[in-house]
Amino acid sequence: MKYIRLTMLLMLIATAGMAQQEPDRVLIYSKTLKYHHNSIPDDSIPDAIAAIQKLWKEHRFQVDTTTNSANFSTAYLRKFNTIIFLSTSGNVLDSIQKINFKKYIEAGGGFVGIHSASTSDKNWTWYGHLVGAVFINHPEPQPAIVKVVDNTNEATKNLPKRWSCNDEWYNFRDTQSDLHILLEADETTCSGGTNGINHPLAWYHSYDGGRSFYTALGHFSKSYTDPLFLGHILAGIEYAMGR
Repeated sequence: MKYIRLTMLLMLIATAGMAQQEPDRVLIYSKTLKYHHNSIPDDSIPDAIAAIQKLWKEHRFQVDTTTNSANFSTAYLRKFNTIIFLSTSGNVLDSIQKINFKKYIEAGGGFVGIHSASTSDKNWTWYGHLVGAVFINHPEPQPAIVKVVDNTNEATKNLPKRWSCNDEWYNFRDTQSDLHILLEADETTCSGGTNGINHPLAWYHSYDGGRSFYTALGHFSKSYTDPLFLGHILAGIEYAMGR
């Protein structure tokens, strides 16, 4: 009898250990209704998905993908530690889906916005506050210098203090005051900037019970083969997951 009880106890401990080792899950949402980063010549979404899936294999989190807003149900969203809005554009959620997503964040969910996620649902105030700022416009893509504001953060510590990149340099409105800014654009190195000396590009903050990370970079496919940019994205995902 003692042997049976001991065996059952060991099985319970082993099962508990396996449960603790279950990988985190992230959902990549990439619905586009206006600008499409999933078609030639700006087809960066497929390459971004492939890159994040590669990170999954290396850093133990499971990746699901969807462009179907009908998946934004309470039951479906609760499966995930973090939702990634990957270069979404336009009004990508209806009124019920917005409520479900808001509840997900309020329950402690994580959000990562990449590139044109800040152009989505521009008239939804709650979402703009979640992202941290709302896209206004951008000049033509061009090389510029990215300034690292906080070089101690996991999302920036491997970046050069002045990082030369080629991207779309987004201008923003309604930038929230609680953001921890990580990267800024040096407007003296490019044309078309309107945010001035402190032109934010990447940041994170806690919002409405959840965690939010956003980066404006990532327009071009080649960004998703750059180890520096992928490290930036990975740290954002891990922050949003609460690691």
